[in-house]
Amino acid sequence: MQTKQRLDIPLKIKSLTDTGEFEGYGSVFGVEDSYSDVVVKGAFQKSLSSWAEKGRLPSLLWQHKMSEPIGIYTEMKEDDHGLYVKGRLLIDDDPLAKRAYAHAKAGSLGGLSIGYILKDWEYDSSKGVYLLKEIDLWEVSLVTMPANDEARISEVKSLLEKGETPSPTKIERALRDVGFTRSQAKAFMSKGYSAIDSQRDAEGQNEALQSLKDLTAFLRG
Repeated sequence: MQTKQRLDIPLKIKSLTDTGEFEGYGSVFGVEDSYSDVVVKGAFQKSLSSWAEKGRLPSLLWQHKMSEPIGIYTEMKEDDHGLYVKGRLLIDDDPLAKRAYAHAKAGSLGGLSIGYILKDWEYDSSKGVYLLKEIDLWEVSLVTMPANDEARISEVKSLLEKGETPSPTKIERALRDVGFTRSQAKAFMSKGYSAIDSQRDAEGQNEALQSLKDLTAFLRG
């Protein structure tokens, strides 16, 4: 059974203009993600050809919500690096797009994430990765927290709800997913709250505290 999936990359917008136009990559070839998936060059070609026949491009969404488009893509193609996208946020007409633009400009968004159906794949046993060879692309979203990170935090929440204790590694990863630096997460695991309290600079302490609040709110929710 084919189901819709998500694939995330860190948000690296090459340019962002005052009118809401931006360009970047919705996917990168040859890079293994946290689920051991690797997108192969050419994976999007059939899907992009199909969209071209329709005279359209995949949707530009906010957080993968089909009811919340925030702009349009004006160009989408494969190059040697990955899936290149160019689009425009409708900041003059849509308050949500204006909000997304502000976060993109401030650097507070976590990444670009594609919604797709996997058509063809192959397992490379020598490298222990899944090679995604054909992808039916539906949409490319701006997201606060990429799905891979959200899944790891949800796993911690699920274990706690079952009365089980997550492993230290899972908790440390969850802390990093909500904003802790590697050193902050490791310090928190070894020293607890005092590790945050001992942060030398107020800004670092405030950021760590806010990240901890975000994680706590998610686990309680």
